Amino acid sequence: MKFYVYILINLDKKPYYTYVGYTNDLKKRLNYHNTSKGAKFTRGRSWKLIYKKSYDNKSSAIKNEYKLKKNKKIRLIIKNRYLKKIKFI
Repeated sequence: MKFYVYILINLDKKPYYTYVGYTNDLKKRLNYHNTSKGAKFTRGRSWKLIYKKSYDNKSSAIKNEYKLKKNKKIRLIIKNRYLKKIKFI
C-alpha cells in the first residue's frame, strides 16, 4: 500500500496558508479537508493540492511528514514555486 505526504494551500485570501499531512488515499483526504471533515485547521476553507510524494510504508511517510511540517523554509519554497506557476506572485 502506498502512503503520501502532501501539502495543501488555501488561496481564498492572504496570507495563503499551507497544510501538511499524510494519507493512503489522496482524493478522499482532500475531499475531507474541503468538506470540513478533515483536520480542525482546515475546516471552513477550500484547499488545493500543491505537492505530493509517495512512500512504500506508513512509517516513512510519517517521518517525512514531520520533517516537512518542521521545515518552514522548504514549505515556503514549494508554496512560492506554486504561486509563481499560477501567477499569484
